[in-house]
Amino acid sequence: MEIYLWVKSAHVIFVIALMAGLLIYPRYKIHQLSSRLGEPLFETMKEASARLKRIILTPSLLLVWGLGIWMLILNPDLLSQGWMLVKLALVAVITAVHAYFMVLGRKVDAVSGTVQAKTLRMLNEVPFILMIGVVIMVIVRPF
Repeated sequence: MEIYLWVKSAHVIFVIALMAGLLIYPRYKIHQLSSRLGEPLFETMKEASARLKRIILTPSLLLVWGLGIWMLILNPDLLSQGWMLVKLALVAVITAVHAYFMVLGRKVDAVSGTVQAKTLRMLNEVPFILMIGVVIMVIVRPF
């Protein structure tokens, strides 16, 4: 079987893992905010979000980019297509959202008081909205 299809399959698997992680991470932090430093819920959510980041989020993000670049190396003609350039821009924004979530997570862990649960609830929808754009670019290829 062609290596490209294996790389593409792995890429999609890690996109799914990344999206799942990005959708749950803010929820963990919202639960953490509903308690106080030292309370069991605070510590449980702090540890759960740290494990999520370490085991799923960061490795998945790196693999999504690495496998995506590998696919482009195997099929460089993709870069001449408008939909691919839009997809790459959306993936860059998803990457920035990931980084911003990590910054907010550190603030919640430090009990800085600068992060509000309402903000996290609103931001929780951003990765999904961006992923809708990515899926449309990849499946419909509007341009």
